[in-house]
Amino acid sequence: MKHRTTKNGEEMSIDSYREQLFALQDKEYKAFHSKLMPTIDADRIIGIRTPKLRKLAKELWREAQIKGQFSIDAFMSELPHHYYEENNLHGLFIEQIEDFDTCIAALDRFLPYVDNWATCDMMAPKVLGKEKKKLLFAIRRWIVAEPVYEVRFAVGMLMRHFLDEDFKTEYADMVAAVSSPEYYINMMRAWYFATALAKQYDAILPYLEENRLDVWTHNKTIQKAIESYRITSEQKEYLRGLKVL
Repeated sequence: MKHRTTKNGEEMSIDSYREQLFALQDKEYKAFHSKLMPTIDADRIIGIRTPKLRKLAKELWREAQIKGQFSIDAFMSELPHHYYEENNLHGLFIEQIEDFDTCIAALDRFLPYVDNWATCDMMAPKVLGKEKKKLLFAIRRWIVAEPVYEVRFAVGMLMRHFLDEDFKTEYADMVAAVSSPEYYINMMRAWYFATALAKQYDAILPYLEENRLDVWTHNKTIQKAIESYRITSEQKEYLRGLKVL
């Protein structure tokens, strides 16, 4: 069991978090959830329902504000984590960070170690939406990075924060320019463009009409858009005609 020593000379177990995670284990849920995570060995999945994990993360964070941040900092410094839920707990801790620069630094340390779509997609720190110009600088770095889930996270951030009043076609160009054989990157790209069609239909339609996307992402975008309740029946009919055979 790993330990770190506090300034007061007290030892604190980093693995104490693992013990608390296993206390929430639901083996039936583990069996179900493992099937949704093909990139993760089932032995690395504890089996914890997300509401319970979120509750634990908030409790541990509040406790750390009272007793000191040491144990959380120690846990977050021990990368890579072994268990899937340890990664999720790490991501949920990042969500609690209220300072923008500190949050970006924490993401920069963690994203290269993210190894699955669920951990990647569950992270939505609210503080990122408060500094959108600075967020774009980070997105531009992440979207050209090598780690799969760093790129996926970047596209997700463009989808979450830059498809409404802050939308610009140059952001869609960034997503279109991503060239990767990775399924989990291209699925997020398709999700981005399908959501963008729902929010910025006229601006996004040319990406399909002019075949600016690779064939797989192009067709998956159309599929996801047709499945969306936010796309009109007339729009869906037109999109069906744009499918690349």
